[in-house]
Amino acid sequence: MKSLSVGLLGFGLAGSVFHAPLIRSEPRMRLTAVASSRIDDIRRAAPGAAATTAEAVIADPTIDLVVIATPNTSHAPLAREALLAGKHVVIDKPMATTAAEAGELIDLAERQGRLLTVFHNRRWDNDFLTLRACLEAGEIGRPYHYEAHYDRFRPQIKQGWRERTLPGSGVLFDLGAHLIDQAVTLFGMPDRILADVGAQRPDAQVDDWFHIVLGYGPMRAILHCGTVVCRPGPRFQLHGDGGSFLKHGIDGQEEALRAGRLPTEAGWGTDDPENHALLVRADGTERRVETLRGDYPAFYRGVAAAILDGAPPPVTAGQARDVLSVLEAVRKAAGLPA
Repeated sequence: MKSLSVGLLGFGLAGSVFHAPLIRSEPRMRLTAVASSRIDDIRRAAPGAAATTAEAVIADPTIDLVVIATPNTSHAPLAREALLAGKHVVIDKPMATTAAEAGELIDLAERQGRLLTVFHNRRWDNDFLTLRACLEAGEIGRPYHYEAHYDRFRPQIKQGWRERTLPGSGVLFDLGAHLIDQAVTLFGMPDRILADVGAQRPDAQVDDWFHIVLGYGPMRAILHCGTVVCRPGPRFQLHGDGGSFLKHGIDGQEEALRAGRLPTEAGWGTDDPENHALLVRADGTERRVETLRGDYPAFYRGVAAAILDGAPPPVTAGQARDVLSVLEAVRKAAGLPA
């Protein structure tokens, strides 16, 4: 069986919690090198992978695929270097800090004849998969109101680049990228945007709250994030002329990865039974909807199929650029500097 040698750049949250275990769970991939100084962590979480530098990974002729899980400001420069070196490239979301940077990478990947894709993993959340299936099955009729929340309780500011005034920092780029990608996946690009983005916590240097309204003709998609929310409401709401879909609770795959559980374990991606979705018909009847199984491994399974079999990529670079275009439009609508 053909396999891909993979080099991972960065071993912080994204690299160690998400990418390393998901790469290792894909039978057609071998994680051979990690660019990070966290040698002990690499030995524990990625046994057999060499601890090295980004320059060495990119220059290594035996590495087929470079995965970029570094701070957002370095995504585009590192991707450019890897593509020029003839590597296939995966970038953790967001693809870059501007849509223009993303466009340049897309053009370069096409010239180099290499795969360029972006890790928008929350397309494979169990709750989002369930909502999408209900929508496509016509369960709620014509949609008029979609609402997605990414609320959490973090009143204290954590240390790290995401909380500092750097391009691509703050919850809009971090969590907003997920919510925008989900909305665009369901409904396409919006025709108008209203937005409020701000910082609520004392001493916050970057945005930690946003409320976005995307317009699709008569339909509205509301995307919301709060950082000081002790008891969140519904994660998803979708209302149409045939009924409503409501879902509480958040997909547990990230929590499982943080706990060291691998996707190969039994029960991966299943939801807490208390977090089932509720489908309410226009006639007032209610039906419990069991949550579909979440499938983060689908991303790297799709990457392997795209490179080795010529299948379509799991996320196109053009789709990831669209997310950045919406992010830029949100910032403009909120009166933030470009």
